[in-house]
Amino acid sequence: MRFFERLADRIERTDSVVSVGLDPDPDRIPEFLADADLPRWAFNRRVIDATHEHAACYKPNAAFYEDADGWRALRETVAYAAGKDVPVLLDAKRADIGNTTRRYAEVLEWVDAITVNPYMGRDSLQPFLDREEKGVFVLCRTSNPGGGDLQDLELASGEPVYERVAALADVWNANGNVGLVVGATTPDELAEVRGIVPEVPFLVPGVGAQGGDAEAAVEHGLADYPSVDVDIGLVNSSRGIIFAGEEAARSDDETTYFGAAGDAAKRLKKRLNRHR
Repeated sequence: MRFFERLADRIERTDSVVSVGLDPDPDRIPEFLADADLPRWAFNRRVIDATHEHAACYKPNAAFYEDADGWRALRETVAYAAGKDVPVLLDAKRADIGNTTRRYAEVLEWVDAITVNPYMGRDSLQPFLDREEKGVFVLCRTSNPGGGDLQDLELASGEPVYERVAALADVWNANGNVGLVVGATTPDELAEVRGIVPEVPFLVPGVGAQGGDAEAAVEHGLADYPSVDVDIGLVNSSRGIIFAGEEAARSDDETTYFGAAGDAAKRLKKRLNRHR
């Protein structure tokens, strides 16, 4: 089953488009997990146990795993999510040239999808695009304040860079495995990009701690993807879910801490479903 077909099945079964970002900042992992063999893996396992009923996908960010123990923790996390039948999208923003990008693409042997950076052009993405069964989410209009420094620049054609990226991604989508990353903090641009690529699913970050527009994320982030029975796309929250336990009355109690993560994922699912 190809990634977007599997994602459609997952969305339908869980009635959810929530992507849970697994970004286990070592400085924020609770003290009661400090003595675990792999604290990031121990943390992620408990988050998955608490949230998997409400998760369409998990999205670990590679930046939180860039060391030997981190990669071990990530491998364990991916395998555990697979055991819960939840796809994993690695937020790595990879791309390069020649042998380097081919090596980068090898990570798709053990995750279901990846984010990539289009700045170096099609050849830098081709090894990812060639993995027909895997999802490839191309950065388009990001949710960070500085995203406009490049993405909003006007081309000779009169279109901004992010619109050209969307149009190119549509051209690159020969295998039907391309998605776009479009932030919820720029709802007008979200709508514009959807107009350019009506059938391309979006990964929409920024709805959690960044305060993005949930209604716009659903209205414009989900695509009428060919040959599936449900509109598909992902709306991501990371810190707002996985660290929700920090605000709990008994944040030093494991059950209470991770119960808060489950509650946060459930609330986001309900919030998004009001607009589906």
